[in-house]
Amino acid sequence: MSFMDAREAGSKPGSGGAASQQNEAIDRRERLRRLALETIDLSKDPYFMRNHLGQYECRLCLTLHNNEGNYLAHTQGKRHQQNLAKRAAREAAEKPALPQPNRRATTKQTVKIGRPGYKVTKQYDPETMQRSLLFQIDYPEIEEGTKPRHRFMSAYEQRKEAQDKKYQFLLFAADPYEVIAFKIPNSEVDRSDRLFSYWDQDSKVYSLQLPFKPEPEKIAAQQAAAGAGALPPGIPPPPNFGLGPPPLPPQAPAPPPQFNPNFRPPPPAPMGQAPPPPQFMQQR
Repeated sequence: MSFMDAREAGSKPGSGGAASQQNEAIDRRERLRRLALETIDLSKDPYFMRNHLGQYECRLCLTLHNNEGNYLAHTQGKRHQQNLAKRAAREAAEKPALPQPNRRATTKQTVKIGRPGYKVTKQYDPETMQRSLLFQIDYPEIEEGTKPRHRFMSAYEQRKEAQDKKYQFLLFAADPYEVIAFKIPNSEVDRSDRLFSYWDQDSKVYSLQLPFKPEPEKIAAQQAAAGAGALPPGIPPPPNFGLGPPPLPPQAPAPPPQFNPNFRPPPPAPMGQAPPPPQFMQQR
């Protein structure tokens, strides 16, 4: 290249001509190769492989390279980077969702002070023939800012007694008291407005009214027994709410007295003497 050609190409006097785009690409790849040789360890590259012919192969792009520098220049190219992004996206889509590790909630360690006092009242509604239980639990030493809790537990959850499907358990808990449980019939609970709980913060009493749904079979048996005047076996009488003694069962009427024609009244006793003892009629 002459001096005038170099001036026209924009190069400085005394220097070579301006590099073409091809030469700039070659120079850029060479610089990247040298930089990669200094910073990248090929032994840790999962896609780098040397075949039996002494050539280097990229298992991701399926390309052959004559030396390590050429392979490193390939890893910095657009094709290799695009294949890496595609493979990462495919693995992320095919990778199943791993289950979350079980993290146990830390339980608060509280020193128990014993069992609370309680009162259980049986209730009966004669109009709806519905029975219910009223629980009143005393928590005078309950922790500040806490409220008692309750829950139902199946007979198959506990390990204290033999499992019986006819019963279930009602649990009450409040720190620092121990958990108490009541064994109740395994009947269907009426979860309407009749089921309610109330915590009295002044008296520290937790109340729970637990109504049971009336069973149609028992209602029919009670109605039939009420018409006959007696309750069938297995059905307890309704509770007495202080309205006097319960009525006695009906009895057979007493036979009428028989007339004795030989009966004579005793003569009157004289003054100063006690009358003779009365004589009773004898039935023949």
